[in-house]
Amino acid sequence: MAENSQKILLAHGGGGQLTEQLIRNLIQPSIKQDSRTPLKDSAEVDIKNRKVLFTTDSYVVKPLFFNGGDIGKLSVCGTVNDLAVCGAKPVAMSLSLIIQEGFRIESLGKILKSIGEAAEDNDVKIVTGDTKTVESGAAEGVYINTAGIGVPLPDVSLGFEHIEPGDKIIINGSLGDHGMAIMTQREDIGFASKIKSDCAGLGKLICPILTSCGGVRFLRDLTRGGLAMAINEIAKNSGFDVELDQNYIPVNPSVQAAADVLGLDVLNIANEGKFVAVVSPGNSNEFLNKCREHPLGRDSAIIGEIKQGSKNPIVELKTTIKGKRIVQIPYGRDLPRIC
Repeated sequence: MAENSQKILLAHGGGGQLTEQLIRNLIQPSIKQDSRTPLKDSAEVDIKNRKVLFTTDSYVVKPLFFNGGDIGKLSVCGTVNDLAVCGAKPVAMSLSLIIQEGFRIESLGKILKSIGEAAEDNDVKIVTGDTKTVESGAAEGVYINTAGIGVPLPDVSLGFEHIEPGDKIIINGSLGDHGMAIMTQREDIGFASKIKSDCAGLGKLICPILTSCGGVRFLRDLTRGGLAMAINEIAKNSGFDVELDQNYIPVNPSVQAAADVLGLDVLNIANEGKFVAVVSPGNSNEFLNKCREHPLGRDSAIIGEIKQGSKNPIVELKTTIKGKRIVQIPYGRDLPRIC
């Protein structure tokens, strides 16, 4: 780690460069895992010749309640999405609560109600869990940890190794809604049009498309680090350059305005109901049209293309003023605790 990072910073949880360094340089070597292995949203586990996908996540969002959801809904949707983008149908999850002394029972009840409703909406069962309490001031209300299990969809294979030059980059809607909903509420920034989080479970959008549309090479959930982090991972792990076109990237005007006020790049901002897909050119229009048939994909768009590789693959953005700039991996300090 860099000399100025000898202690854990909030930025280590921001999903950018510092998060990656922490995982690659400390966590993976310590648990005897190859740090060169590409990181996925879910891991494939082989149990007596039957494969399942397994994921885990923790939620420390601040504030606990936000426009469009709360920490409870977020915990279910985030778990479902990590399984779906790896080509699995989510089936079951765990729920562990770390509750601060003094937290109101009424507030906990609202969060649990959201969890139950989100699980039902996403056809996933909560089958096990744990509850711990900590002293006042130790958890800012409640933290949630989940784990999820999914069943691989038949004949679906997703991975960086399938990506080829000419493939199209597709997203299922506007960027930055969740991160800006959290930040504007946290910073008490008022806008005429209140920003709403895109928090949603994507399984019912993704799974039917994967079983009916060919040519899908790769999917990634656009959470911490946003589109910038995901696209840079695609470039790095596929060995190909990526070109994005800003003219086709959907962003709500209120989100863009809030990002401008806070000095943030929308490409770096977290989402909780968006994915990026790499799709073969021959299947891209079919994939796009199927996305647009679902409420969570109504604003889907083709925003870029995979290009021939270079020694050091880059992500390049064609701007609205017909210039070009390099999209870098976010550092990680801008948006801590958004999920």
